[in-house]
Amino acid sequence: MANTIHVDVVSAEEQIFSGEAEFVALPGEAGELGIYPMHTPLITRIKPGAVRIKVGNQAQEELVFVAGGILEVQPNAVTVLADTAIRGADLDEAKAAEAKKMAEEALANKDSKIDYAQAQAELAQAIAQLAAIQKLRQKR
Repeated sequence: MANTIHVDVVSAEEQIFSGEAEFVALPGEAGELGIYPMHTPLITRIKPGAVRIKVGNQAQEELVFVAGGILEVQPNAVTVLADTAIRGADLDEAKAAEAKKMAEEALANKDSKIDYAQAQAELAQAIAQLAAIQKLRQKR
């Protein structure tokens, strides 16, 4: 495979993906990033959302949900260092919907002694996880 780029997606717990890909797309801090082989070097933060990896000999893209982290791009390698990473097949819609509901309730309850920044981060993560599940469903 001459026109590929090596991709590693890792979290603190485990390596989620390692292999050659034709294309990688993920939510960068300034918007959606698309990375092809020989991309200009880049380091940026990533937002919660889906990392899509187009593997050459597969019809389906690999999908990995990340809850933020750092992206490093070199001409022949992409490394995603995620705070949390979950394989697309392992996403739990019911759990994500419950987390979203709880975060919304915490934000709505003005009398509670919660960390609003934490509750907003949890809400953003749950919404991004539900969006990743929706993308995965559309691909099937």
